[in-house]
Amino acid sequence: MKYVDEFRDPALARKVLKKLHEVVADIPRAKERPLQIMEVCGGHTHSIFRYGLEGLLPKGIEMVHGPGCPVCVLPMGRVDDCITIAEQPDVIFTTFGDAMRVPGSKKSLQQASAEGCDVRMVYSPMDALAIARENPHKRVVFFGLGFETTMPSTALTVMQAKREGLNNFYLFCNHITIIPTMKAILDEPGMSIDGFLGPGHVSMVIGKQPYNFIASHYNRPLVVAGFEPLDILQSLLMVVEQLRDGRAEVENQYARIVPEQGNLHAMAAVNEVFEVREHFEWRGLGSIAESGVKIRQGFEQFDAERAFSVATLQVEDPKSCQCGEVLKGALKPWDCTAFGEDCTPETPVGALMVSTEGACSAYYSYGKIDVHQAG
Repeated sequence: MKYVDEFRDPALARKVLKKLHEVVADIPRAKERPLQIMEVCGGHTHSIFRYGLEGLLPKGIEMVHGPGCPVCVLPMGRVDDCITIAEQPDVIFTTFGDAMRVPGSKKSLQQASAEGCDVRMVYSPMDALAIARENPHKRVVFFGLGFETTMPSTALTVMQAKREGLNNFYLFCNHITIIPTMKAILDEPGMSIDGFLGPGHVSMVIGKQPYNFIASHYNRPLVVAGFEPLDILQSLLMVVEQLRDGRAEVENQYARIVPEQGNLHAMAAVNEVFEVREHFEWRGLGSIAESGVKIRQGFEQFDAERAFSVATLQVEDPKSCQCGEVLKGALKPWDCTAFGEDCTPETPVGALMVSTEGACSAYYSYGKIDVHQAG
């Protein structure tokens, strides 16, 4: 395939769906309860709903939405730290757009901007570096967040800042890692996930080898999946074929983008600038060991956590918000009492309704589509 419309071909989709129904029908346990397959990445969640795939799947498959949205797992305490930094009079605080509206305990960065803080949306950390060059008398802070997908660009920006000798550029590092997160989900009491659609963008950087423990230790299949409708359907077929055959392997459906060993140059930059934190706090999942990174010695002059006084307090979500249960796959978004009422994209209570990769945002935006009429 060469063109995007080929990955959305209805005739090919029907063929894959027919095979998917046949394979699920051959799995005895799928008759007792639906096979639970978690799509780890929020990008997959939105594709599944955007193209109406969930309504076309066999009744023997239940999609479970995972924690692969970095904005969604950001705890309120870290948002409060961002606002504390942004409120300093000599600071220009820069961030990706998704993080602007994530609620803290009192306000969001967007609200802080409306109150007079200099908060600017950027499209890359290099944009923040350019702002630092243009404003030598201001302290410019970049809010670094995301999984391994965005870590390399942040690392390369910090390396560039060091080469240029910029002394007014800082990184507030909230980058997180996917593997400890998946292990934490697999270790949850009562975990009933049968297989995984692995995140495509993260795997582009880390490759597929780091997931091997999921197959070898937890006996669960994982297929690294692309984001187009046929990518997702083919990946699901690969997962259920493993379940039918009694196999547990790590396979790569997204081979046109994801190299087996990942991007070695990108990981070298990450390893030069960052080191693993002992613990990192996640919204809904609590503290997970070695699940985040921090700035190494040698680049400490760019560390906002050293340059600014931040409390890094643990702040509980509002009682009406059940983002944590949704992130772990224990609840569907519509099971949350705030969903669609108190919590909407215009007035979000939880981060999953804010982010373009959030499960609640996907359900709210596309969940009411009648896939049969849409076809």
